[in-house]
Amino acid sequence: MRVDLFDFELPQERIALRPSAPRDSSRMLVVPPGAAPFEDRIVRDLPSFLRPGDALVINDTRVVRARLSGFRLRGENKARVEVTLIERLGGNCWRAMAKPAKKLGLGEQVCFVKDQAKGVNPPLEGEGRREAAGWAGALKAIVEERGDNGEVTLRFDLSGELLDQAIEDLGAMPLPPYIAGKRAVDASDDSDYQTLFAREAGAVAAPTAGLHFTPELLSAIEAAGARIHNVTLHVGAGTFLPVKAEDTADHQMHYEHAVLSAETAAALNEIRTRGGRIFAVGTTALRCLESAADENGELKAYSARTNIFITPGYKFRAVDVLLTNFHLPRSTLFMLVCAFCGVDRMKAAYAHAIAQGYRFYSYGDASLLYRA
Repeated sequence: MRVDLFDFELPQERIALRPSAPRDSSRMLVVPPGAAPFEDRIVRDLPSFLRPGDALVINDTRVVRARLSGFRLRGENKARVEVTLIERLGGNCWRAMAKPAKKLGLGEQVCFVKDQAKGVNPPLEGEGRREAAGWAGALKAIVEERGDNGEVTLRFDLSGELLDQAIEDLGAMPLPPYIAGKRAVDASDDSDYQTLFAREAGAVAAPTAGLHFTPELLSAIEAAGARIHNVTLHVGAGTFLPVKAEDTADHQMHYEHAVLSAETAAALNEIRTRGGRIFAVGTTALRCLESAADENGELKAYSARTNIFITPGYKFRAVDVLLTNFHLPRSTLFMLVCAFCGVDRMKAAYAHAIAQGYRFYSYGDASLLYRA
């Protein structure tokens, strides 16, 4: 399909730079099936759309502080670089987006240290000791591979938990460019850009539909007779990028690791058998479930990398209702919701949302979409 079919005009002032407070006070546009009129509600109203026996499936991934600033070291010469980690490839290796990537050659070393944004120089070779109980000093990496569009593979001099701790200490929250380009990342983002469910570290972007949940909302959902189940999909930075190809057939999705346990798969299959509906909280939960479903819609245990790309014409197998934020023009996520509800239906819904002042993107409002 032509990518320009998924374009629309969005006023810049509709892009949310901060989340609503409290989280469940965000607005929620309800898009019923067929030609039923849209409803302007708030996320706190979600339990009223649930029936006893329904399931909400949330993504329990945790965002890592994946944006690292540092220097390329080439003899006595240094050049400032910034990387955003994308996907962990092993105990000490990450795939990353580098900026500017042209400054990084194969085999070259990058040094990341605290307060790079303030211009602190990296320590000299040999400085920065490793301690038995943790780590100290600089974090170094070697460029092992170079890919397209600024991608590199970095092999760090730490691994496992020590590497995780170093990244948390040195890194910053990887806010999307439509936020980070308009304001600095600050301490409030450490909690604002993490969902209530965050448990399994590995995402470099938040599963944003989960940002709307509060303990009070969870209690109301359980009181409505619905149950919450977890999946894990470590969201990659490519999820939110506009598609640059002219045709969807020419777009290559990034891989993301997804996990659905056998226990959760069996519970969700039982819910469907008894007539319950599956509500996916976010496109990440939906993509995990659809990756794990067979042709008959039965869910199987799943632990693998997925690059599922959902566009109009896709036959949904596992998800009945989708809670999601409002997405970028020409993005794979807008294509996904068009596949879920229909292109004309979603364009009308987005036009309504823009006219009514809904807030867009990661820190923005939500939509509750019923499958066409």
